[in-house]
Amino acid sequence: MKILLLAAEESALIYASEIKRRLAGHEILGYQDFGFKTSDLAVMGFGPILRKLFYFLHVKRTMCWAIDEWKPDVCVTIDYPGMNLAIQRHAKKRGVRAVHVVCPQIWAWRAGRVRKIEASLDRLCCFLPFEPQMFKPGFATFTGHPLAENFPKRGERDVSLVAFLPGSRIGEIKRNLPTMLEAAASLRNSTIVIPAANEEAYVAIDAMTAGRVRDYQDLRIQMGGARELLLRANVAVVASGTATLEAALARCPTILVYRVNPLLAMFARRVIKGVKHIGLANIIWEKSGGSGEAPMPEFLQENFTAANVVERVLRWHDNDEEREKAVKALDAAVRPLEGDGNAFGRIVDEILAVR
Repeated sequence: MKILLLAAEESALIYASEIKRRLAGHEILGYQDFGFKTSDLAVMGFGPILRKLFYFLHVKRTMCWAIDEWKPDVCVTIDYPGMNLAIQRHAKKRGVRAVHVVCPQIWAWRAGRVRKIEASLDRLCCFLPFEPQMFKPGFATFTGHPLAENFPKRGERDVSLVAFLPGSRIGEIKRNLPTMLEAAASLRNSTIVIPAANEEAYVAIDAMTAGRVRDYQDLRIQMGGARELLLRANVAVVASGTATLEAALARCPTILVYRVNPLLAMFARRVIKGVKHIGLANIIWEKSGGSGEAPMPEFLQENFTAANVVERVLRWHDNDEEREKAVKALDAAVRPLEGDGNAFGRIVDEILAVR
């Protein structure tokens, strides 16, 4: 079988790697086989996207050409709905089976896209238990979340360790890391470790911390190893994204932070009406009827300050009862993601039995 497997971002590449392993023996091509780099594709925000508009149009044209010329049996896309669903519409028109992995966040905004998504795909694999009910019967399947499948158990924690994860994209790092570093200066009795998602991120983080070493008692940068770090950390400060889910699965008390361009933030506040939170652990908790404080405190935009971060970190550092309460809340929020423990198996079944 010929499979076009399109993953554009770091987290999607992890899923794609396991899918490819389970589909060994099939002929599989992806974005990278056509010369496109993850670092060029993973762009966020109106400004950066507009600046690369012609590049993205080139990507779309190339992948549509690949569908026409290579003629895959199935096109599988992972997340990245803006680009991937446009490619899938072309694939379906050409009679190529279309499977998308990770439900677009229509539960947060643009619920009217349901029918458009159904028209673009043959199957949709959902990671969150409440998502399939938004679509027509038989179209969407809850697979369980792949990250929850065999996620390592938490070992002995380092009571002085604080993990800072500012994001994997350079723009995210530039917006989020300065405030994290300002907070780090007040966490004098902590060991702060920043894992870089890739070499480009490492260079950016290293440059931003250079010259400020004296501000910190113990701050280190490492290449990769975010999951292992979260499993050991006493507390984490994590930029919104897949890493916050890993932090929740690691049952590591975590502060979710994020900052975007003010215009984008204003737009998001106007259009996101379906949920009150942005972290997946919090959204699952919210959708299941949770009340009171969310499992993962969220400090966004103007609320993302060094003082707020320090206050919450110290609350968990200095109070074992508060910390244990946070661990139990995270556990209850993410346990439903485990499904039957066979997420990748279900995804592969959907790919092979799409018609």
